[in-house]
Amino acid sequence: MNMRKIIGWNLRKHRVERGMSQERLALAAEIDRAYVGRVERGSENVTTDTLAALANALGVAPAVLLTEPPEGAQEPPSLKSGRKPKAG
Repeated sequence: MNMRKIIGWNLRKHRVERGMSQERLALAAEIDRAYVGRVERGSENVTTDTLAALANALGVAPAVLLTEPPEGAQEPPSLKSGRKPKAG
């Protein structure tokens, strides 16, 4: 697996585990939502500053996003589409 795919895989895994949409992650990292999607698909080279911003928004160390997934690991699932109901 190439490094862009590894970063994308880990980014999606940690984002989905936290129940964050791409839009919410992008807002927290102060980057464009479409860019997050491209990073997750492995079609974008990220800078170290962007990697750090994404890791910070997810509450993980940047090195976590660089760790190769275990062999045979399944791709993280998508979040359920649609908006979450408002609490209240």
